[in-house]
Order: sequence, then structure tokens, then C-alpha cells
Amino acid sequence: MRIGGLLLALALLASPCAAFDEEVRTITTRPGVTQPFLLIKPEGPPAASVVLFTGGEGVAVVERFRNEAWGRGNFLVRNRRGFAGQGLLVAVVDVPSDHATGYGTFRASKEHARDIAAVLAELRQEAPAPAWLVGTSMGTISAASVAARLREGGPDGVVLTSSVTRASRKVRVTVRDVDLDEIRVPTLVVHHENDACVVTPFEDAQMLPRQLKRAPRKEFLAFRGGAGVGDPCEGFAAHGFMGLDHEVVKAIADWIKAAR
Repeated sequence: MRIGGLLLALALLASPCAAFDEEVRTITTRPGVTQPFLLIKPEGPPAASVVLFTGGEGVAVVERFRNEAWGRGNFLVRNRRGFAGQGLLVAVVDVPSDHATGYGTFRASKEHARDIAAVLAELRQEAPAPAWLVGTSMGTISAASVAARLREGGPDGVVLTSSVTRASRKVRVTVRDVDLDEIRVPTLVVHHENDACVVTPFEDAQMLPRQLKRAPRKEFLAFRGGAGVGDPCEGFAAHGFMGLDHEVVKAIADWIKAAR
């Protein structure tokens, strides 16, 4: 990435949101296994709760949250306070203790769904509001798989952004490996028209709503423009909606609140 492009990208990340209460929580989800997550509370009663799944190997290391620069390279993590500013209770999940180095194919497992069911239960104890899963890039595999696997205690809706639909030497599992027919909650698919990442082509994302045959409500939202720079598979590129942060966050939050 050129220096000028990087400085522009960082300047665009200045958040208009006020400070929000943030805390790290760790819960036991399976015998001998703990699941950490960062909890961000809105200023008033939440309209809904959202569980945010970062991309890559999913190692968010939530203990770093006091560092303002933390998560700038990921669309969802850098906008966690933006979601709170839209009146949502936010949980940014890290990897569980038995996968400290990264998720790998664990994102599509029943154990991962069990971990997230416990996080959803924690959020519902915190606030009596609908609880949604929101994933970006590799995080879409987590969101889709958990939603497909869980019946009792599952999410009230799903949002998939920059969905991974094609395998590569590094990517061994995609949303196409999930039984999308089993997702039975409202689902929003969000993608940038100029996403140039080889595992997240725009044309594949457009087809996803057709595969969500049991979702009671589904929609595809496309974005264009922004100020994407650098690696096409990273958060500073169109893949991460760089320069469109507020618009995309608001569109997602509005869709979630309208589905109540």
C-alpha cells in the first residue's frame, strides 16, 4: 500500500461516535473451553444485539481493545462503536481457548455453534432484544454455519458481508460448504461491486439469496465507491468497504431494526 493511500484510509476511520462502555467478557462454553468476547453497550436500551465475526483466522485478541488502533484493518471490528451508535448491543468474538491460533475449518463445526449459542444467551440476558450474527469475509462462514446449525437458542437473523464463496490454497472452507437451506431466519447479504478478492467475487454473492430457500426474508445490498486501497482481500480495500463505513453500518443496522 502506498503511504499516501494508507494515510487517507486511516483518516477516513475517524469515528463520529461518542465513547461507549466496552468490556472483555469470558464465558465457559464447553468442558475446559472458554470463549472471550468484547462487549460494547449503546447509550440506551438496545434495539437489537449483534455478534460480530472478524475475517481471516478470527484471532481478534480482544484484550487489546483499549488501543484505539485495534482492529482498523477489519470492517466490522473498526466499526464496532458505529454499530453501538446505531443503538445495538455489540459483541466482538475472539477465537475460543482451544483454537487460540485461529479457527481454520472450525468455523463450520458444531462446537463453534455451541460456543456462539452461549454468547447469544449472554447477550439475551444482558438485553431482551433480537440477537443477530454479522460476519465479514471468513467470518461469514461462522455466521452462516451457526445460523444453519442452531434451532433452540439460535440467532434471530444473519448478515453476511463480503462473503467467502470460493476456495483457494489458504481457504479450505466457504459459505458454500454450509447447508444454507437450513438458515430459517431473515438474512441480509452485503457486498461491494468492486470487491477484487479472488475468494469473494461479487457475482457469487449475488447468487446467495437464491440459495437461502427457507429464510423468511432475504435481500442483497450492493455498494460502490469509497476509497479502497491495498491488498484486495484486506479491510482497507473495497473488500472492507473502506470509505463507506458509515453508510454500510447504517444500512445493516436499519435492516436489522426493520426486521424486528
